[in-house]
Amino acid sequence: MPGTRKLGKTTDQRLAMLRQQVTDFLDTGRMETTVTRAKEIAPLAEKMITLGKKKDLAAYRQALSFITREDVAKKVFDEVAPKYAERNGGYTRITRIGPRRGDAAEMAVIELV
Repeated sequence: MPGTRKLGKTTDQRLAMLRQQVTDFLDTGRMETTVTRAKEIAPLAEKMITLGKKKDLAAYRQALSFITREDVAKKVFDEVAPKYAERNGGYTRITRIGPRRGDAAEMAVIELV
């Protein structure tokens, strides 16, 4: 379950947004978003990569229940997770890049290490 930040949304809207952002992040390996959203995305993405390292059907189905696209889940299990086989967590990095021009929200880049 995600952390305690509400991000100005109801529970179902927040969960849908986080699922989609984690899916897009795992697909591209890099994403520019606000710092608070990045801090919410990181543990969820790391959990999906950890499931990918297990390489069994139960873990694949569990990942599919969270990731919104099947091709991304397959990519996590076949390409992303084997890169981190010898690493025990810490698959993501959050780098602050300054305020957004429109509303001065603190922006960050989250990327796979």
